[in-house]
Amino acid sequence: MARPRPRSLPIAPDAPPGPRRVPLADSARDIDRAHRPIYAVWEITLKCDLACRHCGSRAGHARPDELDTDECLDLVHQMAALGVKEVTLIGGEAYLRDDWTQIVREIAASGMTPTMTTGGRGVTPERARAAKEAGLKSASVSFDGLQATHDRLRGVNGSFESALGALRNLRAAGVPVSANTQINRLSVPELRELLELLGREGAHSWQLQMTVPMGRGADEPEVLLQPFELLEVFPLLAELKQRSLELGVLIWPGNNVGYFGPYEHALRGHVPLGHMASCSAGRGVLGLEADGSIKGCPSLPTEAWTGGNIREHTLEEIWERSAQLRYTRDRTVDDLWGFCRSCYYAETCMAGCTWTSFVFFGKPGNNPYCHHRALEMQARGQRERLVQMAPAPGTPFDHSRFEIVVESLENSA
Repeated sequence: MARPRPRSLPIAPDAPPGPRRVPLADSARDIDRAHRPIYAVWEITLKCDLACRHCGSRAGHARPDELDTDECLDLVHQMAALGVKEVTLIGGEAYLRDDWTQIVREIAASGMTPTMTTGGRGVTPERARAAKEAGLKSASVSFDGLQATHDRLRGVNGSFESALGALRNLRAAGVPVSANTQINRLSVPELRELLELLGREGAHSWQLQMTVPMGRGADEPEVLLQPFELLEVFPLLAELKQRSLELGVLIWPGNNVGYFGPYEHALRGHVPLGHMASCSAGRGVLGLEADGSIKGCPSLPTEAWTGGNIREHTLEEIWERSAQLRYTRDRTVDDLWGFCRSCYYAETCMAGCTWTSFVFFGKPGNNPYCHHRALEMQARGQRERLVQMAPAPGTPFDHSRFEIVVESLENSA
């Protein structure tokens, strides 16, 4: 907690232009037409008023070539035509665009559900009322621990009180509220108290996500959980789930909170299958960046995973014909490696979250953040430790590189 922030890299570097002239396949296949994005997460600006120490995009400054209002509204219509049901606006910080309520209003008018995720620093009563009037259906405010921990991770003193104020301002305006939290070594000890706070403040749900080494999250590897620490985290999450039911707060595990351990049904029993069903990037989920770059998931790094740009192709063309968005439609267990290749759940899980594997190792297919995996290693008398081998270069959506070290439990103890 007391360690000073790393200063060797710029806090908010300027984002380079996204990839252009990305080649597309000549035609769409039946499998590409069969999959449609139900949920879209849209970064409408990279401009931000916080400097979060785990921010994967290193947000701060707006991109130099962000879509203008007319382009945004056209993109709304393309999403609706493609079958999107819900659009979550993110940033940076979405409300820092002057036309953000106009975008919200158009999403609602197009028959989709507009929601928003925010750090909350600038959600004044006036902005909250404007969001309600525009048709915002729900807003998720980020909380990464209690006050001291939250302020440290969010990079601005007073950000916890601002987030709490945002929650209250939104509720007062009539916007239903939820929360989201990063799980790491600093936040884990405070999750119990944080849940009680969210229950008192009327949050209807709480999304939990593991912090990974992307963007500024790669600059402090000691903050990240080690795989063997999941043996303590998941019993805690199961305890929180039980308490959340009493408080009326739905715990929503993020896609990298996994997988198939003894608490899987307790944590994911509310979803249709009752358990994890592999990465949904490019199958049911769509990610959009402020300059028109399109990805299968908003979290995936821009350079490697952009499938095209809406200034060059339609959204439907990119969705159906780009190799980057087809990835999860085409992969098989032969694309997995390491522990995940031999796992009992390989064909169902497919190594879980693509983003997590990629930002740890530079390639997908082997996810170390798995409770079942940690339990299997423990049964063998072993544990896995992640060691940073190369730092992140310091650009938006960058990542560092780790290697897995397998240790004997006896020796590690």
